[in-house]
Amino acid sequence: MGGWKPGDPRPAADSMIRVDQAGEYGATRIYAGQLAVMGDRSPAARTIAGMAAQEERHRKFFDAMMARRGVRPTALQPFWNVAGFALGAVTAAIGPRAAMACTAAVETEIDRHYAEQLDRLGDGDPELGAAVAEFRAEEIEHRDAAIAAGAEQAIGYPFMSGLIRAGCRAAIALAKRI
Repeated sequence: MGGWKPGDPRPAADSMIRVDQAGEYGATRIYAGQLAVMGDRSPAARTIAGMAAQEERHRKFFDAMMARRGVRPTALQPFWNVAGFALGAVTAAIGPRAAMACTAAVETEIDRHYAEQLDRLGDGDPELGAAVAEFRAEEIEHRDAAIAAGAEQAIGYPFMSGLIRAGCRAAIALAKRI
């Protein structure tokens, strides 16, 4: 007769896990789109491939956590598949700096999102909290590497960054609920 009772943190944790898995999945799709356009011939592509490997590890962690805890995935996964790949492909087609601008924008929002989750979690879910803290540190590294690689010199950076960041915030809000 265990189950959830009012006041238990489980629904909030379920929503966090669902949105985190969706976000990590979306990140893998963005990087897949970028690499499909860039190939492996540039320093930017090698950097992106390294980031993509970390995002894949994050996604696999959340996939396993969802299975263990019985958390349903977002119904929007097919949309994230296409939208993430398209965003990656378009930014890579503009050029390496635009691809890095995309990474910087996405990771800025993910850093903010993970920081908020850590504040909400407190000590309530040590397994989830430890993973979010570890993954947040890696996302910050991705953002900093993208900025060091010229993200802010991309054509239209302020506009592109604002648009991508707004899209990330909308995606997070939708994945929590759908």
